[in-house]
Amino acid sequence: MIHIGIHTDNYRPLSQSFETACEKIAALGIKHIEFAVIHGQNFIQALGYDPGVSLQSNPRALRKYLDRLGLEVTQIDGSYPMMGPNGSAFGVQYVQQSIRFAAEVGCPMVDTVDGAFEIPGFSLDEIFRITCDNFRQCLPWAEDYNVVINVETHGPYTSNPDFMLRLFEYFDSPYLRFNFDTGNTYIAGKDPLEFCRTFRKYLAHCHIKDVSPALAAAVRGEETGIGSSEVPVGGGVNADNIRAVIRYLLETNWDGAVSLECSGTDENTRHSVEFMRGLVGGD
Repeated sequence: MIHIGIHTDNYRPLSQSFETACEKIAALGIKHIEFAVIHGQNFIQALGYDPGVSLQSNPRALRKYLDRLGLEVTQIDGSYPMMGPNGSAFGVQYVQQSIRFAAEVGCPMVDTVDGAFEIPGFSLDEIFRITCDNFRQCLPWAEDYNVVINVETHGPYTSNPDFMLRLFEYFDSPYLRFNFDTGNTYIAGKDPLEFCRTFRKYLAHCHIKDVSPALAAAVRGEETGIGSSEVPVGGGVNADNIRAVIRYLLETNWDGAVSLECSGTDENTRHSVEFMRGLVGGD
């Protein structure tokens, strides 16, 4: 069964708080959310203008708040880039603490990514070795806390199917899995359905994102990721690909959650939810 969720990060372009995002999502009858975490403090978030959650906050109080709204967290977005030296210095501890927080909240998964650009001065093999070293430090935490680490298609390394397959095959771990993003694969110049098929055996969570015609014309094949779409899901040039991906997941009996990612205006969100419910039902 496919469960429809919404990423609270959709409300970041609108400078709205985590609580505002959760209340809007619950009012739509959606029961599943994803949210990003901040490793430390961000004054914008503290002032109520960012829908992220600090890892220094009380996860049990957060769980009580979400329970009151009838919301379940499908994935925590701990997406500091994990590839390269900065991943070693900052990404590892970011993911480790995201795993601890996820376990306290009762969330089964943590999302990770690479950066937006290739890292200068490093070959692909060097990046792969560093990436493996970084995930090797995080996987014991995943196993001990029973929280899956997902790798999302978002940058030049995660958009490379050979790199991703090599990574999953290297670890061959049920705690290292795949978060598929329809919009990022499309903007990277890939066929979203074919990408999804390639990694179906590792698929644990999805981001469902459309792409505006103007953005596709300007950067498709040149960039590898976008935060959220300006258009609602189903309202852009990626709509047919999204339909094909959902049809394929239903045909293969995939059971999991998807997070809708679009600019969180009331109209965008309503259209996105209606489109997705038309594909998978009312969950």
